[in-house]
Amino acid sequence: MFASPLCTESLVGIVNKENSMGSDPHAAREADKYDNPIPSREFILEQLEEAQKPLRQFQVAQLLDVSEDDEERFEALSRRLKAMVRDGQLIRNRRGAFGLLKKMDLIKGRVLGHPDGYGFLVPDSDGKDLFLSEKEMHKVLHGDRVIASVVGEDRRGRQEGVIIEISEHCTQQVLGRLNFEDGLAWVRPNNNRITQDVFIPQDGLMGAKEEQIVLVEIIHQPSARSGPIGKIIEVVGDYMAPGMEIDSAIHAFGIPNSWSDELQTELDQIGDEVTEADMEGRKDLRSMQLVTIDGADTKDFDDAVFAKRRKNGWRLVVAIADVSHYVKPGTELDKEAYNRGNSVYFPQRVVPMLPSKLSDGLCSLNPKVDRLCMVADLYISEDGKLEKSQFYQAVMNSKARLTYNQVFDILTNKDSQYRKEFKQQVPHLEELYSLYKVLQKAREERGALEFDTTETRIVFDAERKIEEIVPVVRNDAHKIIEECMLMANVATARYLKWHKMPMLYRVHEKPMEERLKNLRTFLADFSLTLEGGDEPTAHDYAAVAEKIEGQPYEHLVQTVLLRSMNQAVYQPENKGHFGLNYEHYAHFTSPIRRYPDLLIHRAIRHAWTKDGAETFTYNDSQMVEFGQHCSDTERRADEATRDAVTFLKCEYLSHHIGGEYEAVVSAATNFGLFVELQPLFVEGLVHITELGEDYFHYDNARHCLKGERTGKVYRLGDRIKVQVAQVNLDDRKVDLRFIESLSDSSEEFAGEESVAEQQAEKPKKKRNYRKKKRSRSKTDK
Repeated sequence: MFASPLCTESLVGIVNKENSMGSDPHAAREADKYDNPIPSREFILEQLEEAQKPLRQFQVAQLLDVSEDDEERFEALSRRLKAMVRDGQLIRNRRGAFGLLKKMDLIKGRVLGHPDGYGFLVPDSDGKDLFLSEKEMHKVLHGDRVIASVVGEDRRGRQEGVIIEISEHCTQQVLGRLNFEDGLAWVRPNNNRITQDVFIPQDGLMGAKEEQIVLVEIIHQPSARSGPIGKIIEVVGDYMAPGMEIDSAIHAFGIPNSWSDELQTELDQIGDEVTEADMEGRKDLRSMQLVTIDGADTKDFDDAVFAKRRKNGWRLVVAIADVSHYVKPGTELDKEAYNRGNSVYFPQRVVPMLPSKLSDGLCSLNPKVDRLCMVADLYISEDGKLEKSQFYQAVMNSKARLTYNQVFDILTNKDSQYRKEFKQQVPHLEELYSLYKVLQKAREERGALEFDTTETRIVFDAERKIEEIVPVVRNDAHKIIEECMLMANVATARYLKWHKMPMLYRVHEKPMEERLKNLRTFLADFSLTLEGGDEPTAHDYAAVAEKIEGQPYEHLVQTVLLRSMNQAVYQPENKGHFGLNYEHYAHFTSPIRRYPDLLIHRAIRHAWTKDGAETFTYNDSQMVEFGQHCSDTERRADEATRDAVTFLKCEYLSHHIGGEYEAVVSAATNFGLFVELQPLFVEGLVHITELGEDYFHYDNARHCLKGERTGKVYRLGDRIKVQVAQVNLDDRKVDLRFIESLSDSSEEFAGEESVAEQQAEKPKKKRNYRKKKRSRSKTDK
């Protein structure tokens, strides 16, 4: 019996399909997703690897046994190959052949723009950033995803690249100020990482007026020959209007700032009070003297604490808002919380991660009301070591909402009015203080880094104009809460590691070799050394901090020490926390304002079920994605708040043209000195022509400017007096006039004593660097 030609052709097609899919390890997955499946991306990459050369589409089809006669599957393969090029898995060369990036020495990554016009390609994989010239940056905008090739090194020894292909234009909207000239309109983006102006055709103005802040949609992306073109889709407001700097930062950095209708509907289904059903199965801690201790202007209370002395140590109870009870995986609330990643704190304004009903209400541990909480119940030894811990869900009722200043006054002033107002809490606060001293001593022995950095707070008047900029003073009450939160975070990381749960650690890796080299070069200018070789410890860093304590350049050196270290990130691979000197560390204490903490709470709750990590909602590969996203949103928040605060400080200085300030030299260049104004902590430029009637030359080895005739030297850490000459609000730049030097080191270079020699002649006061005041980013608490 013979099959007809038609039947024979059908059989051949079936056989070819089975051949193309049979050796594909992901064939079953593809078959579940598509009625007429094609080989998976993984299998295509594997086959191209074995082919050892780029292949055109028909060659790839032949390799995979996808017949051109099978139009549907051939077209599906074409779409898949294009998608793989778009996602940076493949590259298509000029001959139209598809090849592997790694075989072509190409690098895929994200573009990071610089305010001076050039940029960098940050690779998706490990490796150094690739320098992109101003010419290359003309093709793209900050944030775009590209594929680039290394073409050599620039004059500073950095690897330089050229953009081969733009895989994704990620900037679709920009916020900026509208300008007109000779009938032409353009918008200068507020984000200073985007240095290209956006041209606006006359039919895209939407009635906007000059100098207004507008939101622009990009309708034509930039290319090698032309800049971006856009149309105005929203007039945000007038330039310099109160609060506009925050609106600008929110738009410029893409911070989500609205709630969807679907989320509002979901939120309406949640009650306003804790119910009996919510409390079922929870431990009742409502009689415990738990209190919250926060800043005076705080509205969302994540944590409450209680401590009690016991026979061989201490019991510390850290109760954290149980956000995971209300925000379930896959809900609109969860999706939006993930999208935001964290709350963003601007001066006098917060963009919350969760709606106010939860962040300020139902989840916030407000005083005198029942609230659901997750509890870390910790037992601490006499020497401040964590002995054991247990985690459970509970219901609590905060006995008091205390501020840092109130608690500090209670603990240090026996006649404090607050001792009467909060008399029931005083004994428990004193217990907390005693525990803090034990934890502080353990911290010293552990060798965690402590820097006496200074933060500033902007004080506004009734019209929201800056009245003054004041330093934020930290006291022991801040440190009590800080140490309690650190202990809870360490216990959390240990608990979930023991349960082998997929989780996000808060990782702070050791400094990189290149940064250490630059740091040691910098420290040499102050006759300082960093011990420890290629792997210095936190103790080695702290030893440097001890030597500079009380010196005029202390803040500057501390800043450089901090910059030499890696940025802390979220990731599932535990590599410890260098700065805190912890082997295991995670974020548990702020689920209202940080998505990683919410994930940690879900992991703890799952660990109670004893079902094992296999049945958890998330796996390790998802945690990699979560970690990258949350690290990115954290950096986005930092950049946005920094931009808004810098604008506000510059705007403040614009009303003080002619004002005189003391300043510290923070950088020397061949065109002048960058200095930091005290006590505003705003950076400005003293141009080289301001330094006097002399030819000044830049000494790269010593990071200083030296006068050819006078021999005068200006170097890092020197104190000078300056006058505000000009402020450019658009570029956030301050130009300064030099008045006089306030440092002896700016005098004659010849015969100059080293910093160490000068200090040796001064009477020495014994100090213990571990007992210094310190300040640490709230993201690591």
